[in-house]
Amino acid sequence: MARQRARELKISEDELVIARAVIDSLYDDLYVLACAVDDTERELKAGKPTVRSMTEALEWMMEAARPLRDRTLTPQEE
Repeated sequence: MARQRARELKISEDELVIARAVIDSLYDDLYVLACAVDDTERELKAGKPTVRSMTEALEWMMEAARPLRDRTLTPQEE
């Protein structure tokens, strides 16, 4: 089905058609992860971070990373 649709759209094997909603969701998750990384870096540079503050920062970063770790991009059926 996917190859037939690719021929109809005249795209090569190196190109991919993906729904805008999927890309938007991916960018949203990347933004959240970037914020978590920035917050963690700020915490590290703020002086002497506490064990509690670093634990919270790590938990926030892990929470932000999980959706990306678990994401799969699969072809959509029409």
